Amino acid sequence: MRQLIWVLIGVAALAGCAPEPSTSLRDPKALISSASLFDSARFGGTWQVVASGVPGCSGQQNWAWDGVGAYHVTGTACALSAQTVDERVVLTGPGGRLAARTGFGGEPIFVMWVDQDYRIAALGTPSGRWGMILSRQSPARPDLLKAAREVFDFNGYDLAKITP
Repeated sequence: MRQLIWVLIGVAALAGCAPEPSTSLRDPKALISSASLFDSARFGGTWQVVASGVPGCSGQQNWAWDGVGAYHVTGTACALSAQTVDERVVLTGPGGRLAARTGFGGEPIFVMWVDQDYRIAALGTPSGRWGMILSRQSPARPDLLKAAREVFDFNGYDLAKITP
């Protein structure tokens, strides 16, 4: 009986060492890029969440640019759940690389792509914990939505997990 107890304790201990199931929306081995010609001022304004890794999540986000290196972002986050965001998001590097303290899961935010006229944008994180497509209008133009989805595919995202 004593041996059985020790075996059960050992099995329980090993189960605690098992990796957590992946919640990533993308292949973490895939490279990820950000928008090289990102214009912070043009990105500012109101966006509609038209697709995300949170099924059924939609809403509006306002990205108010302060003119010196940060946005005040408010609205529906649609990053890890349908929670709201009301936070300062700082530009951390070239090409639309951003960071929030707690909003959007507190992870680096990459603006992977934005079209030339800033009508649609693809945002995600290197870990793949979340991704979303923002559009200035809802519904998004089908051709622009298709292009944004192609950017997700190029960056290793599972397109079946990025839904309207």
